[in-house]
Amino acid sequence: MGSNASTKQEKCYDPGDPTLKFVDEEDCLDFLYEGFSSRRAQMSCGHAVTPTSLTNWCMKLLEDGGSRFVCGQFGCNAEWSYAEVCKMALLTAKEKEYFEKTMALNAVETTSCPRCKSSVVRHNTFNLRVCCNVCRAKTGRIYAFCWQCMREWKGPQPRSDHCENDGCNNLSLQTLRSCPDINFTCVKGVTGCPSIRACPTCGCLLEHLNTNCKHLLCPQCKVKFCFVCLKIYTECMKTSSICAPCSTGVAPRQISIPVWKK
Repeated sequence: MGSNASTKQEKCYDPGDPTLKFVDEEDCLDFLYEGFSSRRAQMSCGHAVTPTSLTNWCMKLLEDGGSRFVCGQFGCNAEWSYAEVCKMALLTAKEKEYFEKTMALNAVETTSCPRCKSSVVRHNTFNLRVCCNVCRAKTGRIYAFCWQCMREWKGPQPRSDHCENDGCNNLSLQTLRSCPDINFTCVKGVTGCPSIRACPTCGCLLEHLNTNCKHLLCPQCKVKFCFVCLKIYTECMKTSSICAPCSTGVAPRQISIPVWKK
């Protein structure tokens, strides 16, 4: 299958499928007003789609470098599982092959080895120590370097904050560790919450200015999350409200920066 962010042939749901919840609503992903003829079915987030519009939207997310599937309806940040997408988009075997291959490629982190300049993949986002297979093949010895400072690795591992080279410091992690707690005005009964958090989706550092509720919309990835429990907005709201303490309490200070799987 090519890399076109759309499918050419329209798909239609089986009207007799008892596992689908059919609704008389607009197709929320038919952005070009193509008027697909299939009945509308409801996704887990509550929005209505047709299999063709859903396929096209998810293909676009993959084309844009994503590896996860989120609702395209304005104001909805729900994430759909791949299993749900397969079922609701009526993905063919060929489409599944393309989806899975592209998801895997988009989720990979790569950089250049500081010694031989070959491409190196980082498989563990919680360990800064990575090894270059090309250097090992050429010299017969392991060459490991730090993903953060790009120098030969020093010290024990795994480490997610820094290696033992001088100056290998993650300023973002230092900020998360040392920022003061926030005293919420609009959220009662919450103590010990840091005033700066890394977005749990993309890692962007955000400061709560204590002017609104406990939820923030990340300006980088556009995902809304709870500043207190660090859950996605929809998950937090299942057991709490916008100005009430979270059922799971205050999430501890973050010791690693989330990596955005764009």
